[in-house]
Amino acid sequence: MERLKEVNIYTDGACLGNPGPGGYAAVMKYGTRQKEVFGGYRLTTNNRMEVTAAIVALENLKERCSVRLHTDSKYLAESMTQGWAQRWKFKNWVKGTRQRNNADLWQRMLQLCTVHDVSFVWIRGHSGDALNERCDVLSLRGAQAKELPADMAFEQSYAGAKSQRCAPTANFNM
Repeated sequence: MERLKEVNIYTDGACLGNPGPGGYAAVMKYGTRQKEVFGGYRLTTNNRMEVTAAIVALENLKERCSVRLHTDSKYLAESMTQGWAQRWKFKNWVKGTRQRNNADLWQRMLQLCTVHDVSFVWIRGHSGDALNERCDVLSLRGAQAKELPADMAFEQSYAGAKSQRCAPTANFNM
């Protein structure tokens, strides 16, 4: 049986407005080694940044690993531990008559969980966990960066949703 490297990952996402500029961050620990990654997008949501933080961290692993992913996002933790993301996939990412929120990210997350052996651990935010606090600082730094790139999947769906809300609902022709 293959012995996998055991990696602890701490993640966080932040958003200045929801939607608004957002940032994600992860701290990855393997033995005595530690790596930090963070970034941001010009228009996104807090939930997207929470999931993006986990995705970016898992994508940074260079080989198959056993991962304990610590997050203060119940959305992320429960979507994975309660089987919600798997059910969304089974239902082809549709909720009623519309596309499930963040389907693009959940597809990537589920794929990465086939590469790595991932367990999700929910931790209370702002409770003194040093690595969670570090991720909080870095995710805010990512959200506040100048000239952030576009979160294209979100911006396209957000623009579509806004145009539908602004569409006239009655015919006023006389």
